[in-house]
Amino acid sequence: MTATVPSAPTVPAAVSADALRRFDAAGEDFVRHFDQHGFGILAEALTAAQVESLTTEAVELCAGGRGQIGGSEPRRPGESDADLLRRFLCIHQPHKVSEVAMAALTEPRIVDFLTAVIGPNVKAMQSMLFIKSEGKPGQAWHQDEFFIPTRDRSLTAVWIALDDATVENGCLWVLPGSHRRGVIYPDREHDDPDFDCSVELYDFPYDEADAVPVELAAGEAVVFNGYLLHRSLRNSGRHGYRRALTNHYMSAESLLPWQAPPQGVHIAKHDWRDIVLVAGEDPYAWKGTVDLTRPHTRPDRDGGCDR
Repeated sequence: MTATVPSAPTVPAAVSADALRRFDAAGEDFVRHFDQHGFGILAEALTAAQVESLTTEAVELCAGGRGQIGGSEPRRPGESDADLLRRFLCIHQPHKVSEVAMAALTEPRIVDFLTAVIGPNVKAMQSMLFIKSEGKPGQAWHQDEFFIPTRDRSLTAVWIALDDATVENGCLWVLPGSHRRGVIYPDREHDDPDFDCSVELYDFPYDEADAVPVELAAGEAVVFNGYLLHRSLRNSGRHGYRRALTNHYMSAESLLPWQAPPQGVHIAKHDWRDIVLVAGEDPYAWKGTVDLTRPHTRPDRDGGCDR
């Protein structure tokens, strides 16, 4: 599958309309929808004030106001906020240094939806602040469980729009129902300039014509399963950003065999403990937690690929 996703959905309107329903409450209706499609949209994940706080915080993070971001250069003399932001595609782990990002990671309204689809005990292991100004690339087809493997397939993402996310500025596209097989597909490197340096998954039994754009208003969010195939395209707008905050969660009952296991640790016992408990209890609290990762940038093709 190498063809470009069409600029407008070609699936039947009824299918698109059902898959793209908005939910105000994390009830049984949302759970059934999530199980069927692999994702669901939250009508108001964050308030306008919370969104504004996060966009303001993005400038502070990029400017080094919360400490220098790994892989980035210091702010240049006389550099405007707009030009500063345009140098960044994505900042990983902003919650490590930002109270505003941490508050979004643990937002009770969002946690209600997480406990509905994951269970009562939920932990987080990653946050990502996307800036994605005009011309910046998207990410090729992928499944989040490919990058963050869980023992119980409970990985769940919450993708929060901080600007209106549209087809033009590079919103998410999803293949509804593609999570149901529970299979991780083959991966390969690519040279498509519309995408960043992450590998792409391929050879999956779903058609390009089934892809649906998830256009969101600022403050809305999409919650999706770790096996759902999704991607985003380049921000083709003439100006502006497609800012978004993406957080990853899973069941606290599961070990997290993320990153390489320490020397001498069997893979079955490996458990990444750089986590934040956001709901319920941690059955592995006796292990303690550690602070291993620091905020860093994601490379894009403008500066070469860091593979």
